Amino acid sequence: MTHEEFPTEHPALVTCGLPYANGDLHVGHLRTYVSGDAFSRGLRRLGQDVAFVSGSDMHGTPIAVNAEKEGVSPEEFALRHHEQYEETFPRFNVDFDNYGHTHDETNVELTQAFVRAWEANDHVYEKAIQVAYDPDADQWLPDRYVEGECPYCGEHARGDECDEGCQRHLEPGDIVDPVSTLTGNPAEYREREHKFLRLSEFQEYLSGFINRLEGTSNAQNQPREWIEGELQDLCITRDMDWGIDYPDEEANGADDLVLYVWVDAPVEYVASSKQYSERVGDETYDWEEVWTEGDSEIVHVIGRDIIQHHTVFWPSMLKAADYNEPRAVCATGFVNLNGEAFSTSRNRAIWADEYLAEGFHPDLLRYYLATAAGFERDVNFSWERFQERVNTELADVVGNFVNRALLFAARNFDGTPDAELTDETETRIAAAMDDYEDALNDYDVRSAGETAVALARYGNEYIQNAAPWKLDDDEAAPVIRDCVQLVKAVAVLLQPITPEKAEDAWDQLGAEGRVADATVADCLQAPPETFPEPDGPLFEKIDDERVAELNEKLETRVAEATAGEDDEAANDETDDGTAAFEALADDRIDFGTFQDLDLRVGRIEGADEIEGADDLLRLSVDIGIETRQIVAGLKQLHDVADLPGTKVVVVANLEQAELFGVESDGMVLAAGEEADLLTTHGDAAPGTKIK
Repeated sequence: MTHEEFPTEHPALVTCGLPYANGDLHVGHLRTYVSGDAFSRGLRRLGQDVAFVSGSDMHGTPIAVNAEKEGVSPEEFALRHHEQYEETFPRFNVDFDNYGHTHDETNVELTQAFVRAWEANDHVYEKAIQVAYDPDADQWLPDRYVEGECPYCGEHARGDECDEGCQRHLEPGDIVDPVSTLTGNPAEYREREHKFLRLSEFQEYLSGFINRLEGTSNAQNQPREWIEGELQDLCITRDMDWGIDYPDEEANGADDLVLYVWVDAPVEYVASSKQYSERVGDETYDWEEVWTEGDSEIVHVIGRDIIQHHTVFWPSMLKAADYNEPRAVCATGFVNLNGEAFSTSRNRAIWADEYLAEGFHPDLLRYYLATAAGFERDVNFSWERFQERVNTELADVVGNFVNRALLFAARNFDGTPDAELTDETETRIAAAMDDYEDALNDYDVRSAGETAVALARYGNEYIQNAAPWKLDDDEAAPVIRDCVQLVKAVAVLLQPITPEKAEDAWDQLGAEGRVADATVADCLQAPPETFPEPDGPLFEKIDDERVAELNEKLETRVAEATAGEDDEAANDETDDGTAAFEALADDRIDFGTFQDLDLRVGRIEGADEIEGADDLLRLSVDIGIETRQIVAGLKQLHDVADLPGTKVVVVANLEQAELFGVESDGMVLAAGEEADLLTTHGDAAPGTKIK
């Protein structure tokens, strides 16, 4: 990979994490795919040669389990959802150059070729391990066929991850007190031969890789605990029928094993790009140049729940097979609904098909998902927020400016006035082009979209202040000439976020070709001399009555789905067991307010119970300059004897308070109801100021 700024001379590949072919899509799922699509379109605006690919993840135990419940084969079950996704993504203008699936011949052949390369390079070995077995069903229990307790945090876990607690990847045999999901009976562990990738051999390589990796900070920082700790080898086989067979099974002693789903799933990135090359020809796009030859620009856009797979497993798999590593991993935050996590089992979701059935244009949702927050931050969807963004930004700013500028130009000048673009407006557009290019090189889709809206806002203020309707034609001509140029620039810069609506603006301008083929340089190319009056505004406002109707539908549906359930339990967990989070605060503080907080690294020197207080402890905390007495509600959540020596983060300039007659001089910071103490990644000394 290179670290040159985009556009580079090397072919780029943008991929999206594979959707699991196991259920319907809702608007939360769409965030990753809209972000990946917008980023790949943005690179094309810069003149970058890029392909955008993905595919459906067809294998794994959840699909086998759900197919069995429906009485159909796993292939039939997964293909049905794959075909649904193939139809749904284009309806939201998510335009993959190739969209395959992991069960197709190309991916099967490439996956097995990867494993053969690992074998040839001595990166695979066989080892007897403990695997869960259901004696009543007389069947081995891979992944989601077994549930129990996480060995790391003690929370309920299932399959290959602790999805209700610490989120750790779990190997076969890890789950404590295993229970079979087939019969509900206790499972037992039996010894079984399985294949392992020597992941531990790549620890030094991964340490360098994570420092080279570009993208979002969560993708760069989250894996460090794994990479810098004791890296465990990866079991790459499973005891089940559904999946890709281990290559040369009999010769390799794996005639009844299939490959782990996280082996064949990321290989689909390679397979999908190969299929694209075969369709368009190597002269247009050469997949081998991207993956195995020289420099390449591979960018993975994923959800943050699969960071470790893309920053630990996948680069090791590529290195072991002599493939190129990714340049960047961009991990999106989750999408919540009215401040709580989506719950598909309780029908607490805005479904993709439902959104379109309500008559909303797909570009409105694209804009909301792509610009509501930065890549790695969570987005809170509500119909009210959606309405506000559409009305105040798309309708009032972009739509209003495009309509009034082109309408005045067409009525008074039959198109673009015969005047020169003013230096001030040319400079403003050039600055927006630079900001746009900088945003994409920072993997910041949100800022790229905001650049276009800011330019339209400038245009609105310009035309309002100049009031060309009060001027004669000679005086008005330079104003309208500038505004028409601004419309063209807005259309080009907004295209990655709202491709269909940008095309509508381009057509209203009467510009040649398609805005989809335009580059950033076209922002300053002269607009057409003539064009007719626009046929209407680009964006329609959403009224309050419509929002009330949509909220009522959602509330009714959730009430029906949760009838008879305990309300608290329904709100505390999502369908996949993860905890719901509070909504992000709407009100922001300025940087100066943040700087007023004196946050220091502290070290707990002592911890004592406070008589009469059920939850409170008296802590002695060394903050470098002095030792403070701080009262903290940790008694029920931490072993008091284990607290001394613990690094913490302290608010040092909080007003003193008295709790249960004990003076508290500061605050120790912790996360969530379980009071997970905030600490430091490195060896920062007590007293170090946190900035």
